[in-house]
Amino acid sequence: MNIVLAPGLAQRLREYAIFYAETYGNKEEVSELIPFMLDAFLDSDADYKAKLKNFKRKNTRSGSEP
Repeated sequence: MNIVLAPGLAQRLREYAIFYAETYGNKEEVSELIPFMLDAFLDSDADYKAKLKNFKRKNTRSGSEP
């Protein structure tokens, strides 16, 4: 998957990668950090998780899980 970032967001992500390296002692490329950041973001959205749980439960009952 490819994405295009606004220049300001790209800069913030580069700055975060520097912060990450200084804080945790591991230098990571932005492209390596983004999947973990997105996963944490999705996990933190309670409304999304509730909707997804309801969707899965409904589809499991009908026998057509995605």
